[in-house]
Amino acid sequence: MTSAGAENAAASVELPAGFGCHVGNIGIKDDTDDVMVLAADHTAAAAGVFTKSLFTGASVRLSQANVADGRARAVVVVSKNSNVATGDQGERDAANLARRVAELLVCEPDHVLVGSTGLIGVPYPEGVIDRYFDRLVAAPSQQLTSRDAVAAATAIMTTDTHPKTARATIPAGDGTAAVVGIAKGSGMIEPDMATMISVITTDAEIAPDRLDAMLRRVCDVTFNALSVDTDTSTSDMVVMLANGAAGPVDETELEAALSAVSLDLTRQLAFDGEGAETLIVVTVSEARDDAQAKRVAKAIVNSPLVKTAVHGRDPNWGRVAMAIGKCSDETDIDPDRVRIRFGDQEVYPTPATPAALAELEAYLASDEVLISADLGVRTDGASGSFTVYGCDLTDQYVRINADYTT
Repeated sequence: MTSAGAENAAASVELPAGFGCHVGNIGIKDDTDDVMVLAADHTAAAAGVFTKSLFTGASVRLSQANVADGRARAVVVVSKNSNVATGDQGERDAANLARRVAELLVCEPDHVLVGSTGLIGVPYPEGVIDRYFDRLVAAPSQQLTSRDAVAAATAIMTTDTHPKTARATIPAGDGTAAVVGIAKGSGMIEPDMATMISVITTDAEIAPDRLDAMLRRVCDVTFNALSVDTDTSTSDMVVMLANGAAGPVDETELEAALSAVSLDLTRQLAFDGEGAETLIVVTVSEARDDAQAKRVAKAIVNSPLVKTAVHGRDPNWGRVAMAIGKCSDETDIDPDRVRIRFGDQEVYPTPATPAALAELEAYLASDEVLISADLGVRTDGASGSFTVYGCDLTDQYVRINADYTT
């Protein structure tokens, strides 16, 4: 398997064979692309996971219904407006968006998945959908002729500072199959089955039910291991289309490629958290099971005090101990058996020397900081472990969100 992602996210990345995309300005943003249509050349196997927020938008509900049969032809995403809490008008707009894309592709509307991300509670400007697609239908040269995944990722950005793409390839017959993912997300990110919007495509052949199970397994340890600010979006979704153009593949290799792409995107999303300067990776091990390890790891990565300590280059391990300690339901955690490390340096229970603390201050200035906690609940081969991804908390995060609608 070969992959390319965060290191060359700005470089050219092509969609897999049999996929095309279109980007343009539908009239939400002032002067940049704000709509993206990505489609297979025929109906493809499809799967999706969606936010569990009680305030889901019309786009999420429509996509959940349309992907239920495991088939889809296209995904359309509008950025800078979430179409959430917009009542009956929002329902009509989401359905109309699917209908107009279906008209463009000559397919059924229920084979179109819809995403929308941005401001909550504001309807789309009146008439923008129909005016845009009237022009697009009349201009065949502009229709889904691109395979540029970077352009597609750029069109779905909101407060992101750069487009996020990742690609991996695996053997398929006499050639290769590709897995290509795009994602957006910078704030309002805390997983509850999907954590932002991501669209993943592959030309590998796989049955819809197996694709669905595979995507859910991968999401659990990648996108659902991500948190920027503990806030679950109303519009989150991760959807995947497999058009089979490359033929059958080894499904173990396909899952490995999907995992690599998803983890790459997850790390990019965490590192591009609103105002963030540092990617924080937290690994908890020697837990009772993976679920316990995840709960404790999330408590650490979500702690504002841990986040600000990393931002301030302060190796204050007491804040990590605090975060573990507030998991008060985990009664089998004994502080006397816990070990905490920043990078490779143990800081508890063996105290770091003054020289080591000085080195840790330099380490915390790195682009990526690893915090590890061994709980000592189980030390056998069956002990649980989990890794989560987040970022530091800066004054810029406060500024971005204080001024979001003004």
